[in-house]
Amino acid sequence: MRIPNFSTSLVSASVLALTIALGACATSDPDMISRDSAQTMSQVQDGVVLSVRRVTVDGSQSGVGAVVGGVVGAIGGAAGSGIQRESQVLGVLGAVAGAAAGNAAERLVTKEEAIEILVQLKGGERRAIVQAKGAQIFEPGDPVIIVTTGNKVRVTKAPK
Repeated sequence: MRIPNFSTSLVSASVLALTIALGACATSDPDMISRDSAQTMSQVQDGVVLSVRRVTVDGSQSGVGAVVGGVVGAIGGAAGSGIQRESQVLGVLGAVAGAAAGNAAERLVTKEEAIEILVQLKGGERRAIVQAKGAQIFEPGDPVIIVTTGNKVRVTKAPK
């Protein structure tokens, strides 16, 4: 007994759920401070923007997408045939295809547009910082502050 509509709907619904879940996790907004960074002393350095360019931060591959895709693919593949042996083979093939698709979906939804800011510090040293686009727009010549908290760095405009 074959149920193609069930497996197609299940795969579509699972891919949509995975996309929403992973998209909600992907943020590196410089205007949002993590809970761990609150009430923490940060190092501050003054500098001037030399250049700004758009970059794309590659998506993550944590394995969540592959696991979810593999499970959905296995269920969908196994439901594709009423013959037990055929159902098992289709389940394995569905799991492999689903894992690959889930991994690709995770990478796609966690990809992020960002900026690379080249800053010259007051002492003459230069730093390049990549961060997500925030509310502030940086132009060459802008006075900025580099804020370092632990191993996280962000650039913000200097107060006037």
